[in-house]
Amino acid sequence: MSSPARFYITTPIYYVNDRPHIGHVYSTTLADIAARYHRLRGEDTFFLTGVDEHAAKVVDAAAALGLTPQACADKFAAAFEETFKRLDMTNNDFIRTTQERHKARVQRYVAALLKSGDVYLGEYEGWYDAGQEEYVTESKAKENEYKSPINGKPLVRKSEKNYFFRLSAYQKPLLEFLEKHPKFVRPEARLNEVVARVREGLNDVPMSRTGSAGWGIPVPGDEQHTIYVWIDALCNYLTTVDTLPAGQQGEGPTPVGAEDRRRYWPADVHLIAKDILWFHAVIWPAVLMALAKCPGYGWIGLPGSVYAHSFWIAEGQKMSKSLGNFVDIEKLDGYIQRFGIDALRYFLATAGPLGTTDSDFAEARFIDVYNAELANALGNCFSRVSNMTGRYFEGKIPGPGAAVAAIPGAADYAHVAEQAVAKAMAAYEALAFDGAAAAGLELVRAVDAYIEQTQPFKLAKDPANLPQVGTILYHCAEALRVASLILWPILPHKMEELWERMGLGAYAAALKNRGSGQLGVWAKWGQLAAGAPIQKGEPLFPRYQA
Repeated sequence: MSSPARFYITTPIYYVNDRPHIGHVYSTTLADIAARYHRLRGEDTFFLTGVDEHAAKVVDAAAALGLTPQACADKFAAAFEETFKRLDMTNNDFIRTTQERHKARVQRYVAALLKSGDVYLGEYEGWYDAGQEEYVTESKAKENEYKSPINGKPLVRKSEKNYFFRLSAYQKPLLEFLEKHPKFVRPEARLNEVVARVREGLNDVPMSRTGSAGWGIPVPGDEQHTIYVWIDALCNYLTTVDTLPAGQQGEGPTPVGAEDRRRYWPADVHLIAKDILWFHAVIWPAVLMALAKCPGYGWIGLPGSVYAHSFWIAEGQKMSKSLGNFVDIEKLDGYIQRFGIDALRYFLATAGPLGTTDSDFAEARFIDVYNAELANALGNCFSRVSNMTGRYFEGKIPGPGAAVAAIPGAADYAHVAEQAVAKAMAAYEALAFDGAAAAGLELVRAVDAYIEQTQPFKLAKDPANLPQVGTILYHCAEALRVASLILWPILPHKMEELWERMGLGAYAAALKNRGSGQLGVWAKWGQLAAGAPIQKGEPLFPRYQA
């Protein structure tokens, strides 16, 4: 028997200088949706998130709180883990860059690069963006009036002796790679930005820093230098899966873990925000190219893609703590209390900044999306079908009986559902979750249109028409079953409730605890068993009245 396809997705690892907010929740929710979809397809899926602890801003935050950097990191790392658990994220691991499993492997990678000559000791002077913890070229500094393009704070002129990564040597290999893999950077407009900047020329980049009071991973053989936070952080995607079970031979140094995780490498998707695209689309693949040339690391390939989403704004304005419009965890919890966790997931997935423009997190917009798409469309459709089944067939799904020949297109219902599944799968593969949701709702709306065409509530007035009514309601219930599979990665809790009410608990059982499904089999038309119960119950999504 062949092994199942595998899928590996990562989020950025988040700074632990404060508690999580909408940006962190958004990226992690998107990754969770993708992971759930690939598990639903039956793929061997690994979903990684975590925190980046060796940043200078963590040291600053710790000082402000009267804590050591480690105590500060522990405090906020726990907040991230708790938040993601509470939001039912299905990550397979949570990496912390202060963990020994990470630090030891990062040192091993850097030692290999030092030996190869792709990392060397030199001196650097340039403009430094303290908020982003990165050096900025003279041209970029001038373009932004010597201010950070992210937070607007003045850049600092710094000079220091560092170990450097020989990025300049990888300009041609990177351009060739990007040309051969046009979907490596997504959306497409982001690729154009990256290619244009690489063509301008690449400078070697600092790979270490001094004066960090020991907060960081020491450069192998030189305790005065700690590995630059961005190199340290990027390596998490590799360190977490660079394990083989005891007794299994691997190429080069073989870290031992409880399982074979090397099978997941390379990552299929690094899901990030647009402000860290350069590190992921240029520096990271160049580091991997360099490492793959080192003895013992020939197994290392490049990731499948880097997907860079945009930012959230709030009520039409850039989010700012000083403006008091920051969407923090408390505010998100308020939405969950009023609308439910799946409603929040749906809004993030369908109304969020997946593309190249920022999106507005506005309450009125949230309510409009919730009422129109979840309450009025999905929730109301299920209520209509379950209520009529209860009224006319004692709450048991009728088998398809007499054909409804008078209704044009009624016999093509299976084809409509097949098309919806195909559209949704293509959208999920492209991380176009708004399109996946639209495909599911398209099928739901087709059910409503079918009900309006056939009018089973009128036909049922004559008992002789009940076989036709049974056919109609079977088609409706079967379409809702297929739609629920499409929508499960985005709305897992509510779709599992729908499955329970339709006697389809086997789906949830198969997917429990990050198990795998059989979307290709389950989505085929005609699998609802006649006589299975369908419970009316409370609305899946009660209409919200402000």
